[in-house]
Amino acid sequence: MRNIAKMATTAARHGVGLRPHVKSHKSARIAQMQIDAGALGVSCATLGEAEAMVEAGVPGVLITSPVVSSNKLRRLVELAEKAGPRQLMVVVDDARNVAELAVLAARLAYPLDVLIDYHSGYHRTGVVDENAALALARAINDTGSLRLRGLQAYGGHLQHIEGRERRNTAAAQLSHTVARLVAALESAGMPVEIVTGVGTGTHEADAAAGVFTEMQPGSYVFMDAEYAQVLAEDGQDTPFETALFVQSTVVSTQADAWVTVDAGTKSFATDSGVPIVARGVNGPSSYAFFGDEHGKLIVASEHRPSLGAHIEFVTPHCDPTVNLYDRYHVVEGEVLVDIWPIEARGRL
Repeated sequence: MRNIAKMATTAARHGVGLRPHVKSHKSARIAQMQIDAGALGVSCATLGEAEAMVEAGVPGVLITSPVVSSNKLRRLVELAEKAGPRQLMVVVDDARNVAELAVLAARLAYPLDVLIDYHSGYHRTGVVDENAALALARAINDTGSLRLRGLQAYGGHLQHIEGRERRNTAAAQLSHTVARLVAALESAGMPVEIVTGVGTGTHEADAAAGVFTEMQPGSYVFMDAEYAQVLAEDGQDTPFETALFVQSTVVSTQADAWVTVDAGTKSFATDSGVPIVARGVNGPSSYAFFGDEHGKLIVASEHRPSLGAHIEFVTPHCDPTVNLYDRYHVVEGEVLVDIWPIEARGRL
């Protein structure tokens, strides 16, 4: 709750809306907590995540990746109908996608809201320049069944730049580019109501820039080892606390230089290094993957945990690690107080 409150406070202080990303926690319960703290709605990386949120009654859903293929577009329109007017938005970056979506969206009693996706320098998705954005905006406005609400410009590649000054400089460059794009659209008679993007790593600089109307950070809810390393380079404590841990058990102490725990590559995402020991070892230690089901906890003999001891780890990367689990065990101190389902796990 403290992390949720801190981000909500930052957004409110700068007069920026908050539409946090569900891809990090994939939980309708946490999404509702974010909305209760002032969020406009939530952002979802996939159509499946959006379906899980709408099914749970979460309002204000934005799908931040283009939805393509006839089957998925039909699902999208059905979801828009279920969500109701102005409760679902999706990004687009291709006129062919716009044309196919427009035909299906014509069945709705109201226009389907869309945002133009801008590549932001990452070139993963998104239009590449002002001319492409203007052409796509005209194509959207010509449909009659789609309503252009604005832009998405998410600088995902900026979030883990080490050093606050370098990260903020890169964020400022993106904000300047986005401001020019907004001006070009508005000069062509296309009002831009929404400019969304922003991640945990650049949230403070982006919120203060005056370009984005909404932020969509995700990892701030939990934090992870990857963000801890990046933000440690800033020379000051991160404003957010680690709130997600994976608990393992020591299952073997037969080796001299390490103990074996029951958490391996099936327990942690493997794209961002290794987990960090948070609790359970009274001394220096390091982790190495030891197979699908096992991990090697390297620790001096005088600090070796005993057989059956519980070891808690900070996850290397929270988003894909969460996707490995069905539920959260919610703990206060040493007491289990609740169990929450992870409804959007594996939803594509």
